[in-house]
Amino acid sequence: MRRQEARRWTLLAGALAISALAGCTRTPPPVHFFAAGRPEHLRDWHVVFRDGGQLQLNARVVPYDLNTPLFSDYAHKLRTVWMPAASAAKYSATESFDFPVGTIFSKTFYYPRAAGSATAVLRTYDQSRDYSGLGLNLKNVRLIETRLLVRREQGWEALPYVWNAEQTDAELARTGDEVALDLVSVNGAREAFTYVVPNQNQCAGCHVTDLKTKSIAPIGPKARHLNRDYAYADGAQNQLAYLQKTGYLTGLPELPAVPRAANWLDASQPLEARARAYLDVNCNHCHNPKGPADTTALTFDIATPVDRHLGLCKPPVAAGRGTGDHLFDIVPGHPDDSILPFRMATKETGVMMPEQGRDIVHLEAVELIRAWIAAMPGSCGV
Repeated sequence: MRRQEARRWTLLAGALAISALAGCTRTPPPVHFFAAGRPEHLRDWHVVFRDGGQLQLNARVVPYDLNTPLFSDYAHKLRTVWMPAASAAKYSATESFDFPVGTIFSKTFYYPRAAGSATAVLRTYDQSRDYSGLGLNLKNVRLIETRLLVRREQGWEALPYVWNAEQTDAELARTGDEVALDLVSVNGAREAFTYVVPNQNQCAGCHVTDLKTKSIAPIGPKARHLNRDYAYADGAQNQLAYLQKTGYLTGLPELPAVPRAANWLDASQPLEARARAYLDVNCNHCHNPKGPADTTALTFDIATPVDRHLGLCKPPVAAGRGTGDHLFDIVPGHPDDSILPFRMATKETGVMMPEQGRDIVHLEAVELIRAWIAAMPGSCGV
């Protein structure tokens, strides 16, 4: 009886804790960095937390965004970074910044809710109804997962957490997960798809910066991706300048000397800059001399010359279904004859690119890459 009574009290305490998390305004404990281990709940870290109808950021947790983000089945993302007191990242003009031990990145994947069913989410780039202050408005959005990337003494570790149906907490999902959703366009068209939460190894796979050492690192926090304004609580400011002001970044040069990637959605910017920015973010973490796709001889870094290294008139390394019977990765002026947009435009396993991270085609990006190739001068002489 005592054991049963104790269990009832434990369950009651847990229920009260969830109730408090879901319905009361409170001051959370400070961010808790775990130097080792894999906590079962996102709430254990105290990085983001539910406060009534909002997903809030804890003290000294700084949100940020990218000029051109990685595509993930049209999911929206709330990105944050936290560092221990008296520590800072070191600036680099080209590579990911050097972040100190104790750094915690969080990336919360979510969708704007659509009417019709619990699985209906919006296919939109509009984020105007997503936020309440710096946090997320849970009346308008559905949380899917929050990925943490933490810098420990032995290196970076990726930890995926999946939000429960009640949207009160997220649990560690080392083996990944799948969420059935219906993507609803502005015209009402629906597309059923399965949002795939990657397992821990797949998370690490995308973040491998050196295939030989298997070392992983953040992808987005580079100068060219972060060099943009963000609407902070005290007003819009350049993100890099803000990180420097808060003590999170050292070695920042004058902003005019900092590289800036294009916003792929901004039609006022040059077509080539937009296409190259998209490939840099979505493809370069694999297609680089040290990455998982090093054997392809394709490099999508923003600084890669517009030649065979980028795929112009380059035959594929391996033949197969992935070529679509095309001869070259990119044929200037002829997107229909190019392998690159062909692989972006399919969902077929073993053919599509990227190989993971999406279950549907990024239609607007395919159009962008096709337009870029169509505008290229020259030919492959075939």
